[in-house]
Amino acid sequence: MLTKTSVIETITRFPDNFSIDDLADKMILLEKIEKGMQDADNGRVISEDELEKRIEEWSK
Repeated sequence: MLTKTSVIETITRFPDNFSIDDLADKMILLEKIEKGMQDADNGRVISEDELEKRIEEWSK
């Protein structure tokens, strides 16, 4: 989940004129990064070797 502080910090880095699409894209990216960091902190990750095995299985 995003915090108000991180949203405000992000918006202040935007140029004076921007599209709502640019803002939405950035907020979605920030939320996904935050979720990934939480997953990593909580051990919900796989090793690179496991990832390569899964990709190989999917590509068959």
